[in-house]
Amino acid sequence: MSRPSQLALIVLVYTLGALIALRTVSLDLLSLLGGLTALLPVAVSVHYVNEYADYQTDSLTERTPFSGGSGALQRTGLPRRFAWRAAWPTLGIGVTAAIFCVAHGFTLVTLGLLGSIAVLGWQYSVGPLALVWRGFGEVTNAALGGLLLPLYGAASQTGSLSPTVALAMIPFTLLVLVNLLATHWPDREADAAVGKSTLPTRWGSTRLRQAHAGLTVLAGVALLGLTGTVIPTLVTVASIPAFVVAIWAFRRYTRQRSPFPSVAAMVTLALCQTAGWLWLLAV
Repeated sequence: MSRPSQLALIVLVYTLGALIALRTVSLDLLSLLGGLTALLPVAVSVHYVNEYADYQTDSLTERTPFSGGSGALQRTGLPRRFAWRAAWPTLGIGVTAAIFCVAHGFTLVTLGLLGSIAVLGWQYSVGPLALVWRGFGEVTNAALGGLLLPLYGAASQTGSLSPTVALAMIPFTLLVLVNLLATHWPDREADAAVGKSTLPTRWGSTRLRQAHAGLTVLAGVALLGLTGTVIPTLVTVASIPAFVVAIWAFRRYTRQRSPFPSVAAMVTLALCQTAGWLWLLAV
């Protein structure tokens, strides 16, 4: 239920935010590791409540490696409440680690970002907001994974909000949104059956493809527009393979069940940009 592959991506994006911040400050390895120690249990708790909230739709849909939940409850026969009961102590571990970090130098800004990730992550799935059930799931998830997460990584080093990191992550955030259009596509019928309001349950395939293409183009335009002022040219050049994959993703979107092409575009951008920023710090 913890979805290890997603946790690995969380670590990558957290690190990416920190690397961007390290262009202006020196590495604080203890804070970097401390922030991650607090983040991972919080992220696991978010996954658990998502498994709890999506139990019905996950039981109805046909899973792919990137959609339909983990399938852990369905495979093991464990009750739905197991995920809910597991989420609370896991969140408690994250909160305890965060308090320890504050006692050893974390700022209130850094703690606030982690708290925002926890609150929005839970409210994505469960009440009182249950954002994904009310039509705000894609935007919320993109903001969490594309902006708040790297901002938290940067704040672990700077102790403050970084406008530079926020701007630099706009292209990635847009591809996260594209990825969500794709990962929600295979579950659209199951989601509609249980009343879960995602964009693929409300829009037809033509409109979804237009949104997929438009967001991908906007991500590329944003990348080019930020090059030289916020994003170094080397990082932009390193990002090119992700947009090659994104073209393939558009061609396959709504024409195959698996969201793999769109997932691959998003992950490729995260990997390539991390490599680019890391190279700049090393030279």
